[in-house]
Amino acid sequence: MKRLKLAFIGIISGLFLGAFLWGVQIITTKYVYTLLISVDYIPVLKEWNMHPITELVLHLIVSVIVVFVLYAIFKRWDMQYRVLPYVMANGVIGILLYGTTAFSTRTPELLDYFAIFYWIIGHLLYGVIVGIFLQKQKGCPHET
Repeated sequence: MKRLKLAFIGIISGLFLGAFLWGVQIITTKYVYTLLISVDYIPVLKEWNMHPITELVLHLIVSVIVVFVLYAIFKRWDMQYRVLPYVMANGVIGILLYGTTAFSTRTPELLDYFAIFYWIIGHLLYGVIVGIFLQKQKGCPHET
């Protein structure tokens, strides 16, 4: 698949996840969007006073990388155009990343079950969107 398409899928899916968690944060006051863009657990970056837009751009870069990596992994098993592998993988990624909330005072408590629920739902939806975008690419005549 062309790299530009994969990058586009990563950006659009990442923006959706950001918008979803931002909306949840506004409605519930659970700081799940803050967790999404937080770099408080990265040694060098946590010292920088970043603008929220910069943190969002970092999230989008990670989203693009996730799409590239998962696509490459799933292509090995000829599963790159199926939705379920992306949903499952991003559910696991969401579970693993939720633990980073312990490194910040700006994010939800580690055992805030409502925040965990919203966080995981957001990541599952992200996987659905990535998978659907890729599934739609399967029929493209210029697929490489």
